[in-house]
Amino acid sequence: MSTTNQEGCLGARLGGAEMQRVLNQLFEANLALEEKTGKRPTPICIWGTHGMGKTQIAMDIAKSKKWKIAYCAPAQFEEMGDLHGLPFKIDPDPTKIGDERTAYMPPDWVPTDEGPGILLLDDMNRADDRILRGTMQLLQNFEMFSWSLPPKWQIIATANPDSGDYSVTPMDDAMLTRMLHLTLNFDVKSWAEWAIKNGIDGRGVDFILTYPEVITFRRTTPRSLVQFFGQIHTIPDLAASIDLVSIIASSCLDDETVTSFITFIQSALTKIPNPSIILNAEKPDDFIAIVNELATGDGGFKRIDLVNTLCTRITIELKNSDFTPHKNLATNLTSFLLMDIIPGDLRFALHRDLSGIGSSNLPSSKGVLEACKNPKVGEAIVKMI
Repeated sequence: MSTTNQEGCLGARLGGAEMQRVLNQLFEANLALEEKTGKRPTPICIWGTHGMGKTQIAMDIAKSKKWKIAYCAPAQFEEMGDLHGLPFKIDPDPTKIGDERTAYMPPDWVPTDEGPGILLLDDMNRADDRILRGTMQLLQNFEMFSWSLPPKWQIIATANPDSGDYSVTPMDDAMLTRMLHLTLNFDVKSWAEWAIKNGIDGRGVDFILTYPEVITFRRTTPRSLVQFFGQIHTIPDLAASIDLVSIIASSCLDDETVTSFITFIQSALTKIPNPSIILNAEKPDDFIAIVNELATGDGGFKRIDLVNTLCTRITIELKNSDFTPHKNLATNLTSFLLMDIIPGDLRFALHRDLSGIGSSNLPSSKGVLEACKNPKVGEAIVKMI
């Protein structure tokens, strides 16, 4: 799900999970090509609005692969010496005049060990035009006149849209064609999966899953939300500390987001059960009443948005490689899928997501696959189609 205008960006628009999949493919292809032919890789530029997590994706991939990473922020450079290093004199024979020459000391951010590794040029198009032009040789040949990247290193640049909304330096075609380009879109399910894996407050994750439209990409961005959730995670009862929560929220989020969050913790937060209540139940009767209550809002209106949030949290939990399946997992999932309170389109979407898990090697796959293949579930899905 994209909630932002990406005018001024280049390449395919990808959510976080898909972006990682594509980057992994490009990295592996680059390494194989370098090993086979000695040709250096093609750099990659990730475009997107502020606070999307462009830098974090590059960092996460390096960490997951146990690759080295070197960080560079060209916008901080004042002169070319920051890029190619400072000069010093070499005098092989002090008694001889004319054999002196100038060499350069590479900056300390330049890697010296063989990769695999990623050199991250963060917010590249916020650099001065002269600095940008100075990186062209680096992008083309993985070297400056004064230093070279070691073998098996790859370059990722990040950039903000060149749409008039950001203080950026335009990159001409000669520079753009030296890189592959991808644009990071916000996908709420991918973000939620990342957030849970990284220990982000689950109450905040539930809020964003329920109200993804609050991400305005002005003050409210995925980055500012993570900052906010980090500040409130030590508050056990958000509703009891509503004034404090409101003050902290106002310090980093749009007013509309603050209002929505306060409403959420007052009216809906306590209703959303932990996925384990469904997945680890001894019998379906232990959770059916809880889910029905979740779906019943004030005045008898159905809260399908909260049911959708629960479905997403269930899917994320089952994707966790550390998940330990309960002996009744298949039975519980089957009963949940067949609940009347779940609309047909939501049941269809959940079944689709679960089928992907069932065909994987995850610990939950056996029980999930059994539930997906249940004849009654199949009948319910066919009715939707």
